[in-house]
Amino acid sequence: MKSVKLVALYLSAFGYVYIGFLHFIKPDFFLKIMPPQLPYHLPLVYASGFIEIMLGFCLLFKKLRFFAAWGLIFLLIAVYPANIYLAFNETPQIALGISPFMASWVRLPLQFVFIALAYWFTKS
Repeated sequence: MKSVKLVALYLSAFGYVYIGFLHFIKPDFFLKIMPPQLPYHLPLVYASGFIEIMLGFCLLFKKLRFFAAWGLIFLLIAVYPANIYLAFNETPQIALGISPFMASWVRLPLQFVFIALAYWFTKS
């Protein structure tokens, strides 16, 4: 594996595990961006955090990497509605102290960068 890809892989794995743990340490942050239409906010925050930790950890293992990367792609798509809710609603923006510009023009496209990276990790 080329060194750039290897660095991206390790940074991604660490990032997913770290953010996954934050779902348990600071669930209020994630609860603030949960679309009100979804039920069971706290269990969904915990479930997504657990999945993020597991998939991030599995990225480190070559035999599991393909499945972990595809799992992350599906997870990133599944949590995208929370990012959309954040981008287009003032209440969570104020609660998180994030500007509308950061919520919509930075955070939304950044998800596609993470999806592209995960897809890159599916390739040998």
